[in-house]
Amino acid sequence: MHALEAILASHSGRESVSAGEIITIEIDVAGVNDLYVQVLEAFWKMGGKRVWAPDKVVFFFDHYSPPSTAKSAINQRVMREFIAQQGIERLYDIGEGVCHPVLFEDGLATPGSTLCITDSHATTHGAYGAFSIGVGATDMAAVLLSGRLWVRVPEIMRVDVTGEASPATTSKDIMLYVLKTVRADGAVYKAVEYSGPVVDNMSLEQRAVLTNMSVEMGAKASFIAIDSYTLEEFRRIGHEVCNIQESSEDYEYNRVVNVDVSGLEPQIALPGAVDRVVEAKRLLGTRIDQAYIGGCAGGLFEDIKAAAYQLRERSVRRGVKLIVSPATRTIYLRALEAGYVAEIVRAGGTVINPGCGPCLGVHQGVLAPGEVCVTSTSRNFPGRMGSAEARIYLTSSATAAASAAEGMIALPDPEDDERAH
Repeated sequence: MHALEAILASHSGRESVSAGEIITIEIDVAGVNDLYVQVLEAFWKMGGKRVWAPDKVVFFFDHYSPPSTAKSAINQRVMREFIAQQGIERLYDIGEGVCHPVLFEDGLATPGSTLCITDSHATTHGAYGAFSIGVGATDMAAVLLSGRLWVRVPEIMRVDVTGEASPATTSKDIMLYVLKTVRADGAVYKAVEYSGPVVDNMSLEQRAVLTNMSVEMGAKASFIAIDSYTLEEFRRIGHEVCNIQESSEDYEYNRVVNVDVSGLEPQIALPGAVDRVVEAKRLLGTRIDQAYIGGCAGGLFEDIKAAAYQLRERSVRRGVKLIVSPATRTIYLRALEAGYVAEIVRAGGTVINPGCGPCLGVHQGVLAPGEVCVTSTSRNFPGRMGSAEARIYLTSSATAAASAAEGMIALPDPEDDERAH
């Protein structure tokens, strides 16, 4: 079996499972964000009185952080009342951060575990050796009642990343190139494993960019094999891990895709689709109104560092809005201590609290009709960040920051780093 299949087997009480089977699994962590008050409504309609295990349920106030409307404030109040009533201890309140990176920081997304979250980018946790999927309100309500979830065992495809990219190329550029290669519908209801020497040399944050954006190919889940570096990162944050699952050496993948990134330069996705990807240099000089650096795939510590590096001894071009949102409070504090926040603010950028607001287009950076934005987030669909008449270019944090300084799409200067991109 593949490692993901082994996780599903162990959580369904079976010796083995195979692709296509419908099984019921035990859930280790169930996460609800503040968009989904419907989860509670469905829970009550199902006759729910008590959640199955308060210590396994997590709430996140990250999409409206802080509440941007009276309705979102009411939703959070209803959730607070539910949390108190149920004796749920884990609430990541406003300002604590986006659900996916905070789960890693608190050691809740671990090798061999199962997670379901009311957020499609739950695929992120495959970088930590977990089986993690996004679910809707009704399925989550059923999980809160029973602690169990039905899944169809996904077929598994492998993406091998080889070659040596150019010095200015980041994991976001590599993932955009993968999307261009596999396409937005190339992994529908599949699990995607990333491997190869390029992935081996990525930091854990960089790996999480790959698994996070797997859902943009339609993936149900994702996976990167646990190595000594991953274990070191867990120890760094104070968590020892066990239950590491490994794949059989002779496992037959549904599909294997080789992505050679030799000479790959910074990439950018054209407005409207994540897989309409071209080299950023083809768009040099395209005027922008806003640059956003943040979210679960673009607001990590290395993103903030890259933005500060690009803005060193430079200023944000007059008339351009640069908005930066560290993904978690911990990342925010690390960036403050390193001096990166001061560099960004000194250059004319605006650093806001951790949260999903601008990425989702609900507050703290909503786009007007006709405005052009470069963003390090995960999606660039029409209306994603505000007006459906705005244009959103998806790129790396480094390219977004360099573009903010120029007032137009620009290439980033290469940044030396401890680990290869």
